[in-house]
Amino acid sequence: MTKLARTIRLDVSDTQVFTQPAPTGVWAIPGGFAFSDWSEDDLTGKARQDFANGWLDLDTFGRATFVAVAEASEAEIAALRDRLADHFVERYGAPDRLAALPTAAEEIAFMIELCADHTPNTLLAVSRELTGAGVRESFRAIAPTDAHLDQVAVHASPD
Repeated sequence: MTKLARTIRLDVSDTQVFTQPAPTGVWAIPGGFAFSDWSEDDLTGKARQDFANGWLDLDTFGRATFVAVAEASEAEIAALRDRLADHFVERYGAPDRLAALPTAAEEIAFMIELCADHTPNTLLAVSRELTGAGVRESFRAIAPTDAHLDQVAVHASPD
């Protein structure tokens, strides 16, 4: 099985700090592309938190502070590529799904690579900063034994 990550909420803070909070238990990617044309002027209020620490969920396209590594089927991955490609058409003006699929596949592949060396339930956090060259992302992993995720992790099935 391939690994991706699902949103997880350890407390209610996500519902208060993000422009659109992500639901719990949905697949997510870093989603830094959403900030590619941002400047310091865009970093105000909840948008600042979206930028600074938000993972992009692939259901509602909301943001979450943490994701937990989980196994994903090839069918789920294919559906996520299509969903993200459709989002690129709807939100970013890609001409159609076919044109958007290569970029969507790259984003999903990047997330698979981020998760590959981590065991299920490992928490991942993202942080971003604006630099002269654009957006810089860094990632941090918290092992499940350190976080005691077996008590709080959300596990979903494809059903």
